[in-house]
Amino acid sequence: MGNNKILLAIAPIGWTNDDLPELGGDIPFEQCVSEMALAGFRGCEVGNKYPKDTNILKKALELRNLSICNAWFSTYLTTLPYEEVEKAFIKHCDFLHTMGATIVGVAEQGNSIQGRQDLPVFDAKPHFSEHQWQQVTQGLNRLGKVALSKGLRLTYHHHMGTGVQTTEEINRLMESTDPDLVGLLYDSGHIAFSGEDPMDTLHTWFPRIRHVHLKDVRKERRNLAIQEKWSFLKGVKKGVFTVPGDGCIDFKPIFTELKDRGYSGWWVVEAEQDPAEANPLTYAMKARKYILDNAGI
Repeated sequence: MGNNKILLAIAPIGWTNDDLPELGGDIPFEQCVSEMALAGFRGCEVGNKYPKDTNILKKALELRNLSICNAWFSTYLTTLPYEEVEKAFIKHCDFLHTMGATIVGVAEQGNSIQGRQDLPVFDAKPHFSEHQWQQVTQGLNRLGKVALSKGLRLTYHHHMGTGVQTTEEINRLMESTDPDLVGLLYDSGHIAFSGEDPMDTLHTWFPRIRHVHLKDVRKERRNLAIQEKWSFLKGVKKGVFTVPGDGCIDFKPIFTELKDRGYSGWWVVEAEQDPAEANPLTYAMKARKYILDNAGI
């Protein structure tokens, strides 16, 4: 695979969307993972259609030479008691550890609007109070210790429509958390959608980056999202996101920086689209070819 420290995975969200069940609702789990393998990927993240029984899931993935690399976890550190969040987190970590993953990706969903279809993603974006920043950063440090005890490393997923979306907010989160306990899940698409340069975060926080999401943005759709005040999920449905090489992001310097600075771990193609408009296998193969042609991986 060229650089054997970098492994390629793809997220199931291009086939079936957990937040928008109508997108890919008819596509079965078996088709999803079979097409991931057919497109040339060796890992995947987890979707709601995946079997919850780890023995069944392992068998299905081993048949296709696939591995689980991560699964999203929603924290509610600003809206729920910490103990309640930790209890759910432990169960989530146990699942990932059993599946052989070493990373757990989390995002604070207290007051998040990413799932609200009635609110514009830019105008209604939440902003943490000083107290909420303390709740999030201190809570993440505690969860990071829990993750380590389970053989996992916590990585924070900055995300549109949440309190950690902008470069400034990513910087504050990283500066306010323990580097041994909290890493960064670097997502090119969310930084670009927010209107900022993905290279800035990559330069600044490379030592903390433990997981990578490769996602492109269609500039004209992003402009419409701002002008017409789309919600985050309307943006997804309207095709704001796409796979690397199909949008406005220049991935070549991103690939070069990650490789030259010795990144080790997973690169995950994660581009949520309407599968009725963007055939998942076609786009998975397009992404795989683009990464091979431009990163040699």
